[in-house]
Amino acid sequence: MKFNDIKIFMLAGVMGCATLFSACSDKLDEEPDSRWIKIDSSEKLGRLLTSAYPSSVPAVICELMGDNLVDNNVVVPATHKDPFALFHEEAYKWQDINSYSSGEDDTPLEIWDKYYFGIATCNHAIAAMEKMSSNPATDPEVSAWWGEAHVLRAYLHFILVNVFAEAYKDETQSAQDWGIPYVTTVEEVVRVDYSKPEYRKHVNEVYQLIEKDLLEGIGLIDDSKYKVPAYHFNRNAAYAFAARFYLFKRDYQNSLKYADRALGSNPASSLRKWASMSANTINTLLNAYNDEKAACNYLLLTTYSLQDRMLSACRYAINSGSTAENVPATKDILYEGGGPNWNGRVPAFDGKIYRWNEGSEYGSWLFRVYEYFEYTNKIAGIGFVHIIYQPFTAEETLLCRAEAKLYLGDRAGALQDLGFWTASKQIDNELTQAGIDRKYAGTPDKNIYLSDIHPQQMSSEFKTLADEDYRVLQCILHFRRIETMFEGQRWFDIKRYGITVHHAYRGPLEYKVTHDYLPWNDKRRIVQIPYNAIDAGYPSTDRALTPVGGDDSSIRGYQVVE
Repeated sequence: MKFNDIKIFMLAGVMGCATLFSACSDKLDEEPDSRWIKIDSSEKLGRLLTSAYPSSVPAVICELMGDNLVDNNVVVPATHKDPFALFHEEAYKWQDINSYSSGEDDTPLEIWDKYYFGIATCNHAIAAMEKMSSNPATDPEVSAWWGEAHVLRAYLHFILVNVFAEAYKDETQSAQDWGIPYVTTVEEVVRVDYSKPEYRKHVNEVYQLIEKDLLEGIGLIDDSKYKVPAYHFNRNAAYAFAARFYLFKRDYQNSLKYADRALGSNPASSLRKWASMSANTINTLLNAYNDEKAACNYLLLTTYSLQDRMLSACRYAINSGSTAENVPATKDILYEGGGPNWNGRVPAFDGKIYRWNEGSEYGSWLFRVYEYFEYTNKIAGIGFVHIIYQPFTAEETLLCRAEAKLYLGDRAGALQDLGFWTASKQIDNELTQAGIDRKYAGTPDKNIYLSDIHPQQMSSEFKTLADEDYRVLQCILHFRRIETMFEGQRWFDIKRYGITVHHAYRGPLEYKVTHDYLPWNDKRRIVQIPYNAIDAGYPSTDRALTPVGGDDSSIRGYQVVE
């Protein structure tokens, strides 16, 4: 095999963060390695792909648009807090998100740019390998990198399409919903017309291309190539991604297949060991949670994010809600309100929930979003804020499998997996159908633990569940909401199940409360693509406020309450 002289600009990230806080801090203190390099070895391919992992995630935007956070200006009438950043208020109101600057953390622009930068990096790596070998997929020197590049490219597009487009509905309807550009070639011109058919794809086309890349790469992943597998698409991370992708596509058989591969024959052994996590200090907890050797942490991402500081600003928070304003106690849904086989707080969270003020009305958060700080000048005390996220874990994959089993007619298997999940949260009581029937009885307007789902309205291909199965599904969605809080994944569940969301808000200078509802067919569920993409020629997203199907003023609209 002959290596050609291929040159590419590489920006090496900070993905190799160690778990100990001091080690992580040292790593984050290093200057990024930016240089022109020649891709002429397997080692350099690995380094190049390391820089393709995104340093931003859509967690902040998705959490603000979802139903985990409430506006404290409504819940605590005496407060008149500003948002931590102006675009946070736009996201919470489901408006076009424009009030941010280039380089500001957690914005749509950061997501778009960082993910397409990663895609471009994957494309350069793939192009390099095509010049290095006549058949990279079978060449032992590059095949593992070929696999990683394709799986990572698929994942980056998967996140983009789920943020900036409609949820996948079915092949027919999703062939009519515009998606995002699926880029598979190296760009050789400064200005590309992204409105051309080869770039502008419908959601169904994007899903087809994601699947093609995923299947091209998943069998080639080789964990032995990685010094720290948890910071790469190792085998379990790739299997977990496949399980989630096929779940969203409602290919339940494939979702089950790949979840089984990730979880192995004894899933309980790979779940997070909450009992061994010391609550002496928040840093101790954080280091244990982000341990790259923990079997549950399939993939870790080191990001630039201000989510911790957004929560500390206390405008949008998990709190005790307001009966007068019909705002549910999200702390009960996520932390304190019990479940089908436990009462009160989730036992695993004891000693691990932090509050910003007396009581919880001003907001509370689980330690996991606490920040690492990268000093650029320790004397001046300035630098960058980082949060480590877990895009794929054994717990979330287990819940994917439970959902797949339920739709495949294996309710007993789904209950078994849900039992594994509760046991991992230090809940000793057995999970039973009777307990689920009691907890998830009634209707969403009367029971805060129920999601107001509309799957059949989204697609006639959604299976209609019997009553007992329906309540198990509600249990799965509740457990997923708890498991993925702060990650933004609840927003993706909201989109794929057509869950109605209610936001009540009051601005810092306002005395009136506004109530707004986001039904299943509201175009505001799509995040507007950033202005730089629109300026580059890609058509703006259609976010008309009238949902598909005509006027629905009876179920959605602004209602201002004195």
